[in-house]
Amino acid sequence: MVEQHTPRSLIVTFYGAYGRSFEGPVPVSALVRLLGAAGVDAPSVRSSVSRLKRRGFLLPAPAVDGAAGYALSDEARQLLDDGDRRIYGGPRPSDAWLVAVFSVPEQERHKRHLLRSRLARLGFGSVAPGVWIAPAALAEETGHTLERLQLTPYVELFRGAHLGFAPTAEAVGRWWDLAALAKQHEEFLDLHEPGLRALRSGPEPTPEEAYRRYLLALDTWRRLPYADPGLPRALLPADWPGERAAAVFAELHARLHGAGSRFARA
Repeated sequence: MVEQHTPRSLIVTFYGAYGRSFEGPVPVSALVRLLGAAGVDAPSVRSSVSRLKRRGFLLPAPAVDGAAGYALSDEARQLLDDGDRRIYGGPRPSDAWLVAVFSVPEQERHKRHLLRSRLARLGFGSVAPGVWIAPAALAEETGHTLERLQLTPYVELFRGAHLGFAPTAEAVGRWWDLAALAKQHEEFLDLHEPGLRALRSGPEPTPEEAYRRYLLALDTWRRLPYADPGLPRALLPADWPGERAAAVFAELHARLHGAGSRFARA
C-alpha cells in the first residue's frame, strides 16, 4: 500500500508537530526546506500556504529575523490544541454520551450539510436524521468547532446514558461503520508497524530521517483519532485493532519526535 500525503495536509501536520515551537512565525524559506525534506517541492509549498492563508489557518507575519513568514491564526491554534488531546492523549473512557440534535431551515440547507460533515469529522455517529452521538469526552472540542463555524444557533447538545432498547454494543454497530474504522487502523499498521520493527533492531536514524519519518507517520495517524472517536472498549469487537495502532504510533512518537525536532530547529 502506498501512503498518500497532500502538501496542504503536510503543512498542517508540520505546524502541529513542530511549527508551534518556533520562536515567532515560521519563515517561508524554512517551510520550503522542511517540507522539501518530506518530498514536497517549493511551488507546492507556496501554493498550499496561499490556500491555507485564504482559509484563515495561516496569517502572514515577519519572522524573528524580519524575513517573510507565517503564523497560526487564533482559530488554527485552537484547532491544533484540541487535536493534541485526540492525537497524543489517547481515548478518555466514559460511559456517558454526547448527543447533538440540530435543525436547520430549508433556506439555509448548506449549513445543514456543513453541520453533518463537521460532526462526522469530529467522530460522531448518526442515530437518526438530525440526531448524532459521540463519547461525552468530545464535548469541549465539539463546542469549539460549532462556535468557530457559527453553527451554535442550530444545535442543542445533551449529555447522558443510553437507556435502550437495543443493547448498546448493537446500537454502536449501527451508529458507526466499525468495519471501515477497523480497516483504517489495519492500514496504518500495515504502513508503519514494519518501520517500527526496523527502528527497534536497526541504528538510530539521523535527525533528518527521524523528522521525515515522523512527519509522514503523524500525517497518516492524525486522521484516525477523528474517524474513531474513542468508543468504550467493551462495545467494540474482540479483535479490535485500534489499541495496537495507537501503541505503534505512541512508540514512533517516542522514538522519532525528539530527533526530528532537532532537525526542524536547525
